[in-house]
Amino acid sequence: MLYHVVALGDWLADAHLPYAPASLVKDGSVHCSPDEEATLSAATRFHGGTAGPLVALLIDETTLGAPVKWVAPAPGSPLAQTPGALLPRVMGPVNRDAVVGLMEIVRDEDGRAQELVPRD
Repeated sequence: MLYHVVALGDWLADAHLPYAPASLVKDGSVHCSPDEEATLSAATRFHGGTAGPLVALLIDETTLGAPVKWVAPAPGSPLAQTPGALLPRVMGPVNRDAVVGLMEIVRDEDGRAQELVPRD
């Protein structure tokens, strides 16, 4: 399972199209995390100031229409200190049927991600 952090409004926009966040145009990939801990870290680091609800998309890698590339974390990333750590990058838009669930990202008053909880 891959995790991708997104503002709920961005996920809901253009629901009839494959999901293609700004990172796909900017970096050529959809940035994902391999587990809940890395997802919470990414939510805090990159989305701490994002207004409104944040969610983690649960993406089934086996049903993606785009390939997944596993890359070393960027220098400065919290995972860069973990030997052998790799992060998944989806190398194209995410077909919406590959998203098998959503988890709400609960944040504290300072915007730090605390936990993932199932979203109805």
